[in-house]
Amino acid sequence: MDNDFPNLRSKLVTRAELAQVPRWTQAFADQRKDHRYYEIVEDTIQGFDYRYIVIADAGGTVRAVQPCFVLDQDLLQGAGRGTAGFAARVRRYWPRFLYLRTLMVGCVAGEGHIDADAASAPPAMALLAPAIPALARELNAPLIVLKEFPARYRDALACFLRAGFTCVPSMPTTSVSIAYPSFADYMNRALSSKTRKDLRKKFRAAEKSAPIAMSAVADIGTVIDDVYPLYLRVYERAKLRFEKLTRDYFCRLGREMPDKVRFFVWRQNGRIVAFALCMIEGDAIYGEYLGLDYAVALELHLYHYVFRDVATWAIANGFKSLGTGGLNYDPKLHLKCRLDPLDLYVKHTSPLFNALLKRLLPLLEPTRQEKILRKFANYGELWNRRSEIG
Repeated sequence: MDNDFPNLRSKLVTRAELAQVPRWTQAFADQRKDHRYYEIVEDTIQGFDYRYIVIADAGGTVRAVQPCFVLDQDLLQGAGRGTAGFAARVRRYWPRFLYLRTLMVGCVAGEGHIDADAASAPPAMALLAPAIPALARELNAPLIVLKEFPARYRDALACFLRAGFTCVPSMPTTSVSIAYPSFADYMNRALSSKTRKDLRKKFRAAEKSAPIAMSAVADIGTVIDDVYPLYLRVYERAKLRFEKLTRDYFCRLGREMPDKVRFFVWRQNGRIVAFALCMIEGDAIYGEYLGLDYAVALELHLYHYVFRDVATWAIANGFKSLGTGGLNYDPKLHLKCRLDPLDLYVKHTSPLFNALLKRLLPLLEPTRQEKILRKFANYGELWNRRSEIG
């Protein structure tokens, strides 16, 4: 590829070089995680080699900037216990068995998005799909992954299927409509009588203890030493883990993105027992990360308490949808959440290994281990049907 920046169709740059690209300051402006978020993630979450792909047309006009990063990816991260046990035995003698240096396009802490409007996205991605193997080779990364792109991008990303990528589902997020006058109205109209009865029982149990008070703030810095350990407790209990957030991540979000960030804090007898990081996008609010004090969380049913209080606040402030993260799907099923599919697009730069991956990936993809997903009404949407004919 030409090394003269204005004539490139695609180029890898660092954050410092990105400062010379005016488009970056408008990147992802319509998303809750705009360019500021990516900068905060790079500055506060270690263990990744952060880069950016600048996509330009033949005339040198920058069409999109796609954040990316490099890591050593465990291909068996989402596999079942039997496969994981086999891998652990093999790795005693071959430590890097099924670890591959990987170029991931997307966000370290969250789903991926295309930095282009609906009209520009297909041509921008059409430029990137055939060029990205060369970019991966620049970084000595034989594996390429487009990380967790929402299903609405399937048309724009169909060019990656034609370029030899395999699409498999990642663990989906979920969302629920809260377009109701009150939380009580949501319960009465959306939930089954069994779920309503169960929730009321949980809330009564919590009310028998000392009162729990919630506050909503944009900046968490003053209480970070109290809330960060609660995040770590949830993180350490998760079955699948990727990024590990830092204190500075939470503090900078509050300071630098107060227009899109809300923190919710629950106190009992003056002690913080739960907190939630939420982000705002239009009339939707998204629960991004949660922290719980497990010394009381189960007894007080804090998960459901948090859901009720955030939903109540969101309804009162005019929001129509509440998004939640992946995993812990059983309560979300009963709360009438819908799955929001996320896709992984994967390709090995070696044609031989890529042919093998096409056969292996459907057996290794993580949703196979979550049987509860099959009970959701829109479970069938997890799979990108274009991949079957791509």
